[in-house]
Amino acid sequence: MEILLKSIQKNFISEKGIELKVLKNVEETINNEEFIVLIGPSGCGKSTLLNIIAGLEKCTSGEVIVGGKKIINPSRDRGMVFQQDALLLWRKVIDNVEYGLELSGIKKDVRNKIAKEHLKKVGLEKFADFYPKELSGGMRKRVQIASVFSNNPKVMLMDEPFGSLDYMTKLALQDQLLDIWSKQKKTTVFVTHDIEEAIFLADRIFLLKNGVIDDVFKVPFDRPRNNKIRTDEKFRNLMATLFNQLSISKDYKS
Repeated sequence: MEILLKSIQKNFISEKGIELKVLKNVEETINNEEFIVLIGPSGCGKSTLLNIIAGLEKCTSGEVIVGGKKIINPSRDRGMVFQQDALLLWRKVIDNVEYGLELSGIKKDVRNKIAKEHLKKVGLEKFADFYPKELSGGMRKRVQIASVFSNNPKVMLMDEPFGSLDYMTKLALQDQLLDIWSKQKKTTVFVTHDIEEAIFLADRIFLLKNGVIDDVFKVPFDRPRNNKIRTDEKFRNLMATLFNQLSISKDYKS
């Protein structure tokens, strides 16, 4: 599903009454079934832009058009995977994955079948009857991914979902995410600070700086992808380019 960002501006007012312009006339088209990654320094507006696309925040001016319709509120057509765990701790894994389907009025046997299929895709079918507290951080993240994909949204929005995980767990989850995405082909917008992750996942990378999309990079690798491309010269060169762009950014915050 195509996403149009049309002159998006977002201002915040600080406690001292100072107006902060977080996004400044962001204008871009995200194509149907495209995997877009947003990168940029802390405070550049990545998560704010993602939340506006999700309908969780209102823009000060401009509009987001998804599938020809202006975004006003959140919708199940736009699934969101948050940075923090968003699981119901009192429900078993299978019940968490079923939750959105339950809210949609899907019959128990049907939603149970769908949930089991998606748990299998993320390698957690044997943990269906466990509680979230009994799982590792990486496993909980896989449950979240299964939960969102089971609702069959038309757009996937992901806000640094792997940011708190160790390197090897991140690599495994990136592989699993691309495997699921390749089979269901959702238009996806993914926020990260990790340059390597951005290149491995994306069709295009949007670099946000000073509240605007400062540059757009097309990733020069076909799909499907595997970890061998991480050592490819083109991969390392693009990493160096993005690193240099981020290093010279004036709005970088340590």
